[in-house]
Amino acid sequence: MTRVTVVMITHNRRAELMKTLRQMTGLPDAAPIILVDNGSTDGSADAVARSFPSVTLIRADRNLGAVGRNLAVRRVSTPYVAFCDDDTRWQPGALTRAADLLDQYPGLASVTGRCLVEPELTEDPITPEVRHSPVPGPAWLPGPALLGVMAGLSMFRVSAFTGAGGFCERMWLGGEEELLALDLAARGWWMVWAEDVVIHHAPSVTRDPTRRRQLGIRNTLWTLWLRRPLRSALRGSARVLSSAPLDRFTVAAVWEALRSAGWVLRSRAVVPRSVERGLCLLEHSQRHSRARRYVG
Repeated sequence: MTRVTVVMITHNRRAELMKTLRQMTGLPDAAPIILVDNGSTDGSADAVARSFPSVTLIRADRNLGAVGRNLAVRRVSTPYVAFCDDDTRWQPGALTRAADLLDQYPGLASVTGRCLVEPELTEDPITPEVRHSPVPGPAWLPGPALLGVMAGLSMFRVSAFTGAGGFCERMWLGGEEELLALDLAARGWWMVWAEDVVIHHAPSVTRDPTRRRQLGIRNTLWTLWLRRPLRSALRGSARVLSSAPLDRFTVAAVWEALRSAGWVLRSRAVVPRSVERGLCLLEHSQRHSRARRYVG
């Protein structure tokens, strides 16, 4: 029985996408792939249709960002979904190992793997933060408990993902996983990091780092005010803004966040105290994490 479906999203990265698909379809434990082409104009969708007929292709008429993953998950019939970006690839055996963990531990919502950055295969800067996560969890957990995940490095239990609503449409892209992770934790699900689930990342040269930073700041501010108690939201906002360059992109991020204050207040649902305790414990490691610096 097929346990896993791989879901990918892409936008105007044809060369990188084709390379990733060759690698993912060539795995010894290859899984069915659903690809959402987010309105590419570089011929990506046609190239995939010609070269990879086994890939289920969804052609979106515009760039849906991370919400494209929600669209694909609706078509998933397996119990688990592994997200893969067009510049990442799961190492041989990683899909099997993550699925085995979800099989063995029914209380797990997701398994996040170790990221090696190509070409040197160095560990991603986020690694120390998740490897030494201070979040308390039950003794049965097979790895460090997490309160945040990285979509392109994670496999989810589909029922947990859909039950929590998937990725927030307003956030589009950039730290969109954080809100989902908090909503999973609030529902009693656990998320873990697995050292032996390995994913490679070859960072795309076509990404726009300043726009990504702008979206990341905005989405982090939204998440803080959507789910954290008042003091924590204030403290977190100050930390985010103090770590960001004072430029027009940061100003735009703050303006975008403030402009949606009405939606934030209407949608505000503070996490349970047990989840908030874990988030407070994370603040020290996040404050000293290279992965949390808003540069670019």
